[in-house]
Amino acid sequence: MKFTYVVSCQLYGIHKRSGDPRAQDILKLMATYPSLRVAYIDEVEEPSKDRSKKINQKAYYSTLVKAALPKSIDPSEPVQNLDQVIYRIKLPGPAILGEGKPENQNHAIIFTRGEGLQTIDMNQDNYMEEALKMRNLLQEFLEKHDGVRHPTILGLREHIFTGSVSSLAWFMSNQENSFVTIGQRLLANPLKVRFHYGHPDVFDRLFHLTRGGVSKASKVINLSEDIFAGFNSTLREGNVTHHEYIQVGKGRDVGLNQISMFEAKIANGNGEQTLSRDIYRLGHRFDFFRMLSCYFTTIGFYYSTLITVLTVYVFLYGRLYLVLSGLEEGLSTQPAIRDNKPLQVALASQSFVQIGFLMALPMLMEIGLEKGFRTALSEFILMQLQLAPVFFTFSLGTKTHYYGRTLLHGGAKYRPTGRGFVVFHAKFADNYRLYSRSHFVKGIELLVLLLVYQIFGHTYRSAVAYILITVSMWFMVGTWLFAPFLFNPSGFEWQKIVDDWTDWNKWISNRGGIGVPPEKSWESWWEEEQEHLQHSGKRGIVAEILLSLRFFIYQYGLVYHLNIAKKTKSVLVYGISWLVIFLILFVMKTVSVGRRKFSAEFQLVFRLIKGLIFVTFVSILVTLIVLPHMTLQDIIVCILAFMPTGWGILLIAQACKPVVHKAGLWPSVRTLARGFEIVMGLLLFTPVAFLAWFPFVSEFQTRMLFNQAFSRGLQISRILGGQRKDRSSRSKE
Repeated sequence: MKFTYVVSCQLYGIHKRSGDPRAQDILKLMATYPSLRVAYIDEVEEPSKDRSKKINQKAYYSTLVKAALPKSIDPSEPVQNLDQVIYRIKLPGPAILGEGKPENQNHAIIFTRGEGLQTIDMNQDNYMEEALKMRNLLQEFLEKHDGVRHPTILGLREHIFTGSVSSLAWFMSNQENSFVTIGQRLLANPLKVRFHYGHPDVFDRLFHLTRGGVSKASKVINLSEDIFAGFNSTLREGNVTHHEYIQVGKGRDVGLNQISMFEAKIANGNGEQTLSRDIYRLGHRFDFFRMLSCYFTTIGFYYSTLITVLTVYVFLYGRLYLVLSGLEEGLSTQPAIRDNKPLQVALASQSFVQIGFLMALPMLMEIGLEKGFRTALSEFILMQLQLAPVFFTFSLGTKTHYYGRTLLHGGAKYRPTGRGFVVFHAKFADNYRLYSRSHFVKGIELLVLLLVYQIFGHTYRSAVAYILITVSMWFMVGTWLFAPFLFNPSGFEWQKIVDDWTDWNKWISNRGGIGVPPEKSWESWWEEEQEHLQHSGKRGIVAEILLSLRFFIYQYGLVYHLNIAKKTKSVLVYGISWLVIFLILFVMKTVSVGRRKFSAEFQLVFRLIKGLIFVTFVSILVTLIVLPHMTLQDIIVCILAFMPTGWGILLIAQACKPVVHKAGLWPSVRTLARGFEIVMGLLLFTPVAFLAWFPFVSEFQTRMLFNQAFSRGLQISRILGGQRKDRSSRSKE
């Protein structure tokens, strides 16, 4: 044979012994295509060599199998569902020590043959006409593309075939298509910084066999295992090229949750790359221009994204300081600042860049080159109408959160996306678990900052610069809070909303414990969300505490702007505000203890306690409104002041978990956290439920964001679901 094709399936042996249907599917593939080989790691029990110990020990084998052909060539005879071992190599121990995917690739290399090795992922496709070009591609290994070195990795372009499923799939398809064509072409020549970005590149097999394989597999640091093969090759005087005359089909993620998990994995991987020695060595060995090219096409993109989002925070916190300190009101009275038109124009112009037109430029250029610039412009306008800015702003938050967390605390982990082709409705609890820390918390923080600025700010209220800046930031807040529900199939269907609310209530109230998965209990999920702090170093913990101190700024500034404070600047006002916070925490603790001790046996006592607390709260509120003339704005400002303070206390307590545990305060912290989660859930769920009241919202969402076939399928499923309910109700009667 001129070539072999090997499927590296590390769990095939386990699936075969457990009777998993996936093993039968692989057997059927091998029987249908007799040239197909399957490599896997076989784990078997063998008797110990030490005869004094009558125990079995595990042995590991790297195994290559093929389909066992029938005894006769009679086509009517059924195919035997058996495999035949070709090679079986004993390993010194378990092979999967690092990341699973690269270990799986590297163990199977020995079963391949020839001088070229093409890696194809399971979500890829190939075509007959492209296979005919393979001889031409392999001939490229004999050419010196830079006049000095032969190529060690031949890069191929990809054709994304999942773009027609939904608007999200189309956005991802266009984004990915621009990267795998015009992007990688530019990286290869003239920048000379193209690496290996996954499949379907062709490797010089002999070159990479002697240099650690086609993937690096160290745990955590090599989470993005593919690009390290490119780093490895370049550092060892390899040459990576890109070729446009051959392409391979590829299926991208089609649902928002899949896309977000994939982007989280890539962002985590880039965080680990930033800390890796490979990037350090490349930076030291490249010339200046190649070093800059390498930076901006790898980790620099994620670092710039992080800086972009941090700039929004710095801008808003700076404005918060100016507003609450009274400096803004003083500055606005000076004509030199109030009538500074160049400053307003500069502030307004940068808002257009924030919209993200520059990010879409490579996409426009590639579609223009391949389909014509009229088509490119029409597709770009259509993407804007299908809410592409919402999607790309949301993905900005995903990249920022996971990249920043990896830099601070490390602990990146592989996130399986599934690569499923089915677009399904994600429950509210699923969306909350996935996006709570990355988007919802940050979106609510920006919302509070904008509300405070809206209440107390005065400068540029009617200026174009002010309107453009605040509109772009309000847009970011709305996107981070509600994009998961906007892009969720049947996200505004009333029956789904009711089911989601029931599921959310069950999840938020369930107790955690050993063996309870995060999908079943809020407590288990909350504990899992803090795992990165347990593995973080002292610097990471100190950084987390320092960053959490920003939430105390609100309270310090806002309590002096209360009407009830009568413009007093005494420290006593700030002290009383802390007394109120401790009183609220004490009440929450009392209710929590009461629920735990009295709710089961003494329900009447527990209800009396809650009733007494409620009556006391209303009495205090009425007294404050009547006597010191507390206004509605004061109540809103108190909420805006005390909620961030409570969140800051919660974050610091989580960072100091061992100390809080010893003090016996961890149950109180958990109670406080649950209260915040319930409030956040209500803030997010209420607008979605309100829109779901109107049936046309759901119809409009489905028609705008999904293709015609999927929309029709949703309508049919609703009809069938209604018929099933009618039948079940009749059978009950």
